[in-house]
Amino acid sequence: MNKTTKITVSIVGGSGYAGGELLRILSQHPRVSIKSVTSRQHQGKKVTLLHPNLRGFLDHLRFCSIDQLTKSDLLFLALPNLKAMNNLDQYLNLGQKIIDLSADFRLKDPDQYVKWYQIKHPRPQYLKKFICGLAEIHGPQIKKAQYVSCAGCEATCSILSFYPLLKEKIINDREIYIDAKIGSSAAGNQPALATHHPERSGSFRSYQPTGHRHTAEFLQQTQARNLYLSATAVEMVRGILITGQARLKNTDINERDLRKIYRNYYGNQPFIRIIKERQGLYRYPEPKIVAGTNFCDIGFAIQANSRRLVVIATIDNLVKGTAGQAVQAMNLMFNFPQTTALEFQGLHPI
Repeated sequence: MNKTTKITVSIVGGSGYAGGELLRILSQHPRVSIKSVTSRQHQGKKVTLLHPNLRGFLDHLRFCSIDQLTKSDLLFLALPNLKAMNNLDQYLNLGQKIIDLSADFRLKDPDQYVKWYQIKHPRPQYLKKFICGLAEIHGPQIKKAQYVSCAGCEATCSILSFYPLLKEKIINDREIYIDAKIGSSAAGNQPALATHHPERSGSFRSYQPTGHRHTAEFLQQTQARNLYLSATAVEMVRGILITGQARLKNTDINERDLRKIYRNYYGNQPFIRIIKERQGLYRYPEPKIVAGTNFCDIGFAIQANSRRLVVIATIDNLVKGTAGQAVQAMNLMFNFPQTTALEFQGLHPI
C-alpha cells in the first residue's frame, strides 16, 4: 500500500457515542474512506442528525442497515455488549480486518464470561484470535492482527497505570485497590433512570463498589493475583480518573525510581504522559485536561516513611477508552503512523 492509498472502513452501530467518536476521528484521517455506517433505529437518516458536531464534514453520509453493507478493508463493531458475539459470522464476511469496541472478545478464557457476564460464550474459538487493543502493551501483535478487541475504559486506564509496576514486581500484587470515577457518557446514549437529569445532576454515586467486570481484564493483562476495583459515577460527561493504591515491596524505592520505570516502558509511546509537577494546579492528572484526546496521563506519589504508593491516572473514556484506542490500533494494523488523526492536544480552559 503506497502513502496515498486509502482504506475503506465501515462502522456497525454508528449512532451511539462510540460510533460518533469513531466518525469524528476518521473524518480527519487522510488514509481512510468511510464507506458505510449502520443503525437499525435510524436507518436512512443523516449521520449529522445524531452527531451534529460533524456538520460540514459528513453531510453526505446516511445510516444504512446491516444488509446494505458490502465488504470493507476494516469493519468497526461499535455495538452494545453481547451483540457482536452472536452475529460474528455475518461480520467476518464484511471486513477483511475487524476491530470490536465491546466486551465480547476481551477475555481469553470462556469460563470468565460465565463468571463476569453470566453467559456462555457462543464463539469461544475466536477469543484467542482477538488481540487486545492496547497499543502500548500489544503493539507488535496488533500490527500483525486480523482481529482486535479494544479494552474497556476503566480497564484501559487501570492497566496502563499499573502494568509497568507489576511487570517490574515492585508492588504487592495481592493488594491493589482502584477507585474509578467516571462521567455519564460511559453509560451510552440510551435513556435510563440512572442517567435522567434530575437523578444524575449533582450526584456522586457509587454504582459498582464490588464485582466490576473490568477486574477480569486487569487481571488478565497484568497477571496480578488480586484487584479490588470500585466505580463511582460523578457529575461530568467525559472522562475517567482512577486513584489506585498499592504497597511497595521495598521502602528504598523513591519517586525518581518510579519515573524511570514508567519511562522505560512508555518513553517511546506517543499517548502516555507521566505527570508529576512540583507546583501549579495540575500537578497530577485531571480528566478535563485530556477531554477529546487520546492521552493517558499517569501520576503517582509515595507516602513519606511508608510503603504506600498512590497512582493517579486519567483518560477520556470515549477516546483512549474506546474510539481513539480503536483508531490507534487501526493505524498499526495498516502500517500508518499510530498518531494519525489522533494528534488533538486538548483544550484549556474547558
